[in-house]
Amino acid sequence: MLQLLQAEFADVTISKIRFLEAEGLVTPARTASGYRKFSGADVERLRYVLTAQRDQYLPLKVIKEHLSAMDRGLRPSASGGRPTAPEQLPQPAGLPAAEDFSSYGTELKLTREELREAAGITTDLLDQLESHNLVVARGNHYDGDAILIAKAAAEFAQYGIEPRHLRPFRAAADREVGLIEQVVQPRRDDKTLELAALAVRLHAALVRSRLSR
Repeated sequence: MLQLLQAEFADVTISKIRFLEAEGLVTPARTASGYRKFSGADVERLRYVLTAQRDQYLPLKVIKEHLSAMDRGLRPSASGGRPTAPEQLPQPAGLPAAEDFSSYGTELKLTREELREAAGITTDLLDQLESHNLVVARGNHYDGDAILIAKAAAEFAQYGIEPRHLRPFRAAADREVGLIEQVVQPRRDDKTLELAALAVRLHAALVRSRLSR
Protein backbone atom coordinates (compact mmCIF):
# COMPACT_ATOMS: atom_id res chain seq x y z
CA MET A 1 0.00 0.00 0.00
CA LEU A 2 2.75 2.47 0.96
CA GLN A 3 4.71 1.64 -2.21
CA LEU A 4 1.65 2.32 -4.35
CA LEU A 5 1.23 5.77 -2.84
CA GLN A 6 4.93 6.61 -2.85
CA ALA A 7 5.02 6.10 -6.61
CA GLU A 8 2.82 9.20 -6.84
CA PHE A 9 3.57 10.95 -3.55
CA ALA A 10 7.27 10.58 -2.84
CA ASP A 11 7.13 12.17 0.61
CA VAL A 12 4.31 10.06 2.05
CA THR A 13 5.27 7.97 5.07
CA ILE A 14 3.70 5.48 7.44
CA SER A 15 3.58 8.24 10.04
CA LYS A 16 1.63 10.45 7.64
CA ILE A 17 -0.89 7.69 6.98
CA ARG A 18 -1.23 7.00 10.70
CA PHE A 19 -1.91 10.70 11.24
CA LEU A 20 -4.62 10.73 8.57
CA GLU A 21 -6.14 7.66 10.18
CA ALA A 22 -6.11 9.32 13.58
CA GLU A 23 -7.89 12.33 12.06
CA GLY A 24 -10.63 10.02 10.79
CA LEU A 25 -9.95 10.47 7.07
CA VAL A 26 -9.40 6.75 6.51
CA THR A 27 -10.50 3.79 8.62
CA PRO A 28 -8.85 0.57 7.46
CA ALA A 29 -10.18 -2.76 8.66
CA ARG A 30 -8.22 -4.71 11.29
CA THR A 31 -7.20 -8.33 11.25
CA ALA A 32 -7.80 -10.56 14.28
CA SER A 33 -4.26 -9.81 15.42
CA GLY A 34 -4.77 -6.05 15.08
CA TYR A 35 -2.90 -5.38 11.84
CA ARG A 36 -4.35 -2.75 9.52
CA LYS A 37 -5.80 -4.06 6.31
CA PHE A 38 -6.08 -1.36 3.63
CA SER A 39 -8.55 -2.07 0.84
CA GLY A 40 -8.44 -0.65 -2.67
CA ALA A 41 -11.08 1.88 -1.60
CA ASP A 42 -8.86 2.94 1.32
CA VAL A 43 -5.94 3.52 -1.04
CA GLU A 44 -8.11 5.62 -3.37
CA ARG A 45 -9.36 7.59 -0.39
CA LEU A 46 -5.79 8.30 0.71
CA ARG A 47 -4.88 9.26 -2.85
CA TYR A 48 -7.73 11.77 -2.87
CA VAL A 49 -6.59 13.26 0.45
CA LEU A 50 -2.95 13.53 -0.59
CA THR A 51 -3.85 15.03 -3.97
CA ALA A 52 -6.14 17.62 -2.36
CA GLN A 53 -3.35 18.62 0.01
CA ARG A 54 -0.63 18.75 -2.62
CA ASP A 55 -2.47 20.29 -5.57
CA GLN A 56 -5.26 22.31 -3.98
CA TYR A 57 -3.74 23.13 -0.56
CA LEU A 58 -7.02 22.22 1.13
CA PRO A 59 -7.02 21.98 4.93
CA LEU A 60 -7.92 18.65 6.49
CA LYS A 61 -11.25 20.01 7.76
CA VAL A 62 -12.38 20.81 4.22
CA ILE A 63 -11.04 17.52 2.86
CA LYS A 64 -12.95 15.67 5.56
CA GLU A 65 -16.14 17.48 4.54
CA HIS A 66 -15.51 16.46 0.92
CA LEU A 67 -14.98 12.84 1.93
CA SER A 68 -18.20 12.89 3.92
CA ALA A 69 -20.04 14.16 0.84
CA MET A 70 -18.45 11.44 -1.31
CA ASP A 71 -19.55 8.84 1.24
CA ARG A 72 -23.09 10.04 0.53
CA GLY A 73 -22.66 9.32 -3.17
CA LEU A 74 -21.51 12.70 -4.45
CA ARG A 75 -18.68 12.91 -6.99
CA PRO A 76 -15.37 14.80 -6.67
CA SER A 77 -15.15 18.05 -8.57
CA ALA A 78 -12.50 18.20 -11.29
CA SER A 79 -11.79 21.80 -10.34
CA GLY A 80 -11.12 20.95 -6.70
CA GLY A 81 -14.36 22.43 -5.41
CA ARG A 82 -16.83 20.62 -3.20
CA PRO A 83 -18.25 17.35 -4.51
CA THR A 84 -21.54 17.46 -6.38
CA ALA A 85 -24.27 15.01 -7.32
CA PRO A 86 -23.66 13.02 -10.52
CA GLU A 87 -24.81 14.94 -13.60
CA GLN A 88 -26.33 11.81 -15.11
CA LEU A 89 -28.31 9.27 -13.12
CA PRO A 90 -28.94 5.78 -14.52
CA GLN A 91 -32.12 5.71 -16.58
CA PRO A 92 -33.43 2.98 -18.87
CA ALA A 93 -33.38 3.74 -22.59
CA GLY A 94 -36.97 2.54 -22.96
CA LEU A 95 -39.55 1.19 -20.58
CA PRO A 96 -37.88 -0.02 -17.37
CA ALA A 97 -37.05 -3.61 -16.53
CA ALA A 98 -36.91 -4.90 -12.96
CA GLU A 99 -33.14 -4.41 -12.67
CA ASP A 100 -33.48 -0.72 -13.52
CA PHE A 101 -35.25 -0.08 -10.23
CA SER A 102 -32.13 -0.98 -8.24
CA SER A 103 -29.89 1.55 -10.01
CA TYR A 104 -31.76 4.82 -9.89
CA GLY A 105 -29.34 6.66 -7.62
CA THR A 106 -31.07 5.64 -4.42
CA GLU A 107 -27.63 5.31 -2.81
CA LEU A 108 -27.27 9.09 -2.98
CA LYS A 109 -27.78 11.04 0.22
CA LEU A 110 -28.18 14.70 -0.59
CA THR A 111 -28.82 17.71 1.58
CA ARG A 112 -31.71 19.93 0.57
CA GLU A 113 -29.39 22.47 -1.02
CA GLU A 114 -27.47 19.76 -2.86
CA LEU A 115 -30.75 18.44 -4.24
CA ARG A 116 -31.82 21.90 -5.37
CA GLU A 117 -28.50 22.51 -7.14
CA ALA A 118 -28.42 19.04 -8.74
CA ALA A 119 -31.95 19.44 -10.10
CA GLY A 120 -31.37 23.04 -11.16
CA ILE A 121 -34.57 24.30 -9.54
CA THR A 122 -35.50 27.24 -7.36
CA THR A 123 -36.11 27.05 -3.64
CA ASP A 124 -39.73 28.04 -4.25
CA LEU A 125 -40.31 25.10 -6.62
CA LEU A 126 -38.72 22.70 -4.16
CA ASP A 127 -40.93 24.10 -1.39
CA GLN A 128 -43.99 23.39 -3.53
CA LEU A 129 -42.85 19.88 -4.42
CA GLU A 130 -42.38 19.07 -0.75
CA SER A 131 -45.66 20.65 0.28
CA HIS A 132 -47.47 18.30 -2.11
CA ASN A 133 -45.37 15.29 -1.03
CA LEU A 134 -43.93 14.86 -4.50
CA VAL A 135 -40.38 15.12 -3.13
CA VAL A 136 -39.91 13.48 0.25
CA ALA A 137 -36.74 13.23 2.33
CA ARG A 138 -35.52 9.82 3.43
CA GLY A 139 -34.59 10.59 7.01
CA ASN A 140 -32.29 13.62 6.84
CA HIS A 141 -31.37 13.26 3.17
CA TYR A 142 -32.77 13.02 -0.35
CA ASP A 143 -31.91 10.30 -2.87
CA GLY A 144 -31.43 10.21 -6.63
CA ASP A 145 -35.14 9.70 -7.24
CA ALA A 146 -35.73 13.13 -5.71
CA ILE A 147 -33.49 14.63 -8.41
CA LEU A 148 -35.42 12.88 -11.17
CA ILE A 149 -38.76 14.00 -9.75
CA ALA A 150 -37.59 17.59 -9.29
CA LYS A 151 -36.17 17.77 -12.82
CA ALA A 152 -39.39 16.36 -14.29
CA ALA A 153 -41.44 18.88 -12.31
CA ALA A 154 -39.25 21.70 -13.62
CA GLU A 155 -39.92 20.54 -17.19
CA PHE A 156 -43.65 20.33 -16.49
CA ALA A 157 -43.47 23.90 -15.18
CA GLN A 158 -42.26 25.07 -18.60
CA TYR A 159 -45.68 24.02 -19.92
CA GLY A 160 -47.51 25.85 -17.14
CA ILE A 161 -48.10 22.68 -15.13
CA GLU A 162 -47.47 23.42 -11.45
CA PRO A 163 -46.65 20.95 -8.65
CA ARG A 164 -50.23 21.09 -7.40
CA HIS A 165 -51.33 19.74 -10.78
CA LEU A 166 -49.01 16.75 -10.36
CA ARG A 167 -50.79 15.34 -7.31
CA PRO A 168 -52.71 12.78 -9.43
CA PHE A 169 -49.35 11.24 -10.38
CA ARG A 170 -48.47 10.84 -6.71
CA ALA A 171 -51.90 9.41 -5.90
CA ALA A 172 -51.63 6.92 -8.77
CA ALA A 173 -48.16 5.88 -7.63
CA ASP A 174 -49.41 5.40 -4.08
CA ARG A 175 -52.23 3.17 -5.30
CA GLU A 176 -49.86 1.11 -7.46
CA VAL A 177 -47.44 0.67 -4.57
CA GLY A 178 -50.30 -0.32 -2.30
CA LEU A 179 -51.36 -3.03 -4.73
CA ILE A 180 -47.78 -4.31 -5.08
CA GLU A 181 -47.31 -4.42 -1.31
CA GLN A 182 -50.44 -6.54 -0.93
CA VAL A 183 -48.84 -9.11 -3.22
CA VAL A 184 -45.29 -9.12 -1.83
CA GLN A 185 -45.99 -8.90 1.91
CA PRO A 186 -44.62 -9.72 4.39
CA ARG A 187 -41.25 -8.90 2.77
CA ARG A 188 -39.94 -7.16 -0.32
CA ASP A 189 -37.81 -9.16 -2.75
CA ASP A 190 -37.07 -9.50 -6.46
CA LYS A 191 -40.79 -9.92 -7.08
CA THR A 192 -41.27 -6.35 -5.84
CA LEU A 193 -38.96 -4.98 -8.53
CA GLU A 194 -40.61 -7.09 -11.21
CA LEU A 195 -44.06 -5.83 -10.25
CA ALA A 196 -42.83 -2.23 -10.06
CA ALA A 197 -41.39 -2.45 -13.57
CA LEU A 198 -44.61 -4.05 -14.80
CA ALA A 199 -46.67 -1.26 -13.22
CA VAL A 200 -44.61 1.44 -14.96
CA ARG A 201 -44.87 -0.33 -18.32
CA LEU A 202 -48.63 -0.68 -17.92
CA HIS A 203 -48.99 2.97 -16.92
CA ALA A 204 -46.96 4.14 -19.93
CA ALA A 205 -48.96 1.95 -22.30
CA LEU A 206 -52.28 3.20 -20.92
CA VAL A 207 -51.25 6.85 -21.29
CA ARG A 208 -49.95 6.24 -24.81
CA SER A 209 -53.10 4.38 -25.85
CA ARG A 210 -55.35 7.18 -24.68
CA LEU A 211 -53.30 9.90 -26.34
CA SER A 212 -53.44 8.03 -29.65
CA ARG A 213 -57.26 7.97 -29.73
